[in-house]
Amino acid sequence: MGKRGTEAVRKLRIRKLVNGQPFMINSKELVSNQCYLEYPNGIIKLVSLTKSARDFNVVRELSSIEANTLRRRYDFTSK
Repeated sequence: MGKRGTEAVRKLRIRKLVNGQPFMINSKELVSNQCYLEYPNGIIKLVSLTKSARDFNVVRELSSIEANTLRRRYDFTSK
């Protein structure tokens, strides 16, 4: 992703979190129906899409260390 695209994603993340909405983080390291959801309270959950693709099933909540590592990986170090 180019510099503009990266900055747009960062701004979208901040906007969603400030508005009380979770932010979806997709990762190539996950299976195709999984992603991370970062919540405004700082919690990040690994979720999988349901077959209807209208809802998520929580696989697990990341520890604070795992969440911080993920944020650093994507350079999401500020809210």
